[in-house]
Amino acid sequence: MGFDPKSFLETAVQTPSTEDVSAMRELLVSTIEAEGFEARVDDAGNTISTREGDEPGPHVVLNTHIDTVPPHVEFSRDGDTIRGRGSCDAKGPLTALLVAFFTTELERGTLTLAITPDEEVLSLGAAALDISADAYIVGEPTNLDVCNAAKGRFEGTITVHGENAHAAEPQSGKNAVSGAGQVLRALETFLDRDDAPPVHSELGAATLTPTMIDGGTASNQVPAECEITIDRRSVPPETAASFTNSLEAHLREHVPDFECSFALTERPTPFLEAFETDDDGKLAQTLAAASGGEIRPFSAATEASYFATDAPTVVFGPGVLADDEGAVAHAPREYVQFSDVEAAGRAVTETVAAFLS
Repeated sequence: MGFDPKSFLETAVQTPSTEDVSAMRELLVSTIEAEGFEARVDDAGNTISTREGDEPGPHVVLNTHIDTVPPHVEFSRDGDTIRGRGSCDAKGPLTALLVAFFTTELERGTLTLAITPDEEVLSLGAAALDISADAYIVGEPTNLDVCNAAKGRFEGTITVHGENAHAAEPQSGKNAVSGAGQVLRALETFLDRDDAPPVHSELGAATLTPTMIDGGTASNQVPAECEITIDRRSVPPETAASFTNSLEAHLREHVPDFECSFALTERPTPFLEAFETDDDGKLAQTLAAASGGEIRPFSAATEASYFATDAPTVVFGPGVLADDEGAVAHAPREYVQFSDVEAAGRAVTETVAAFLS
C-alpha cells in the first residue's frame, strides 16, 4: 500500500477547511486517485469512490465529512498526539476509513467511500446522496466505541400573538410577553404528556429547552408578539413532523388565553433526526469485537440519521468529543492520538472484510 496514513492526516490537518473545503477535497481526490481508484465529485460536493468485488454481495458505505468548524487551529505534533483543527473531527476518522477502503481484500459486493462537504452546517451533501446499502459506518470521534444510536435535534420558534396597546392602558391590549410566561410553563409539562415518546433505554428521555426569547418593539407599548426559540433533542421514534404536531396540540390545550403558532427553523435539508441500530446486529457486534470498544449512544447529532433509515448504521472513529480537561472536538485544543487512528483503521478493515471478503 502506497498510502501513508500519518502523512495524509498531518497534511489534512494543515489544510484549512472551515470556510471553503476545496483544498481539502482536492487532497482527498488526489489521494484516492494515487491509490489507483476513481474518484468523482457530484453536484452537491460529495466525493465518491466505489470498489466492486468479483461476486455479488452486500454494499457497505464508509462516510464522514471534510468540513470543520471555524476558526482554523494550526497543526502541531507531539509524539503520538496530532493537534489542530479537524484532527479528531473528522480528519482522523477519515484517515481510518481510507485505510479500510484502500486495503480491504474485496471478494464480493460493493464498498463505497462517500465523503460529504458540509456536515457541520446544513448537510446539503448528505441530503443529496442517492445511495442504498446494507451497512453504513460513519466516521466521528467516538474513542473507538461503536455508537449505534443518537438523539436528533430540531429547532423552531413559538410565536405568541397578542394585541398592541399603550402601556398606560394595558387592559386595552393583550400582552404577548405575559403570554410567553404561560408558554414557558406549558413547556415544562410537555415531557409529561400521555403521548410523549418513551424514555429510550440508551438515550434516555427527550428534552425540550427554550433557548432564546424576543418580544416587543417599544418600551411604552404592550407587545403584540413574542418569540421563543426552542431546542428539541429527540429520541426514536419521534420525527420532526410528529414533534411539531404534538407541540402545537399541547400549546392549544395549555395556553388557552393566547393564540400561539410554531414553526420549525427553515433549512434546505431535513433535520438530523434520532436513530438507532440493533446492538445485537452483525455490524455493531463485528466492529465492537474488532475495536475492543463499547456499544453505546453517540452524544451529538450526525449525518448518520440520514442513512439509518436505509440500513444498519453506526458511528465510529478515533478521538473524543471531550476529555477530563474539557472540550476537544470544536475546541482550540483539538487533538487525536495517531495510534487510535491506526487502531480504528484496523477495526474498520476487519469489519468491512466480514461483509465483503
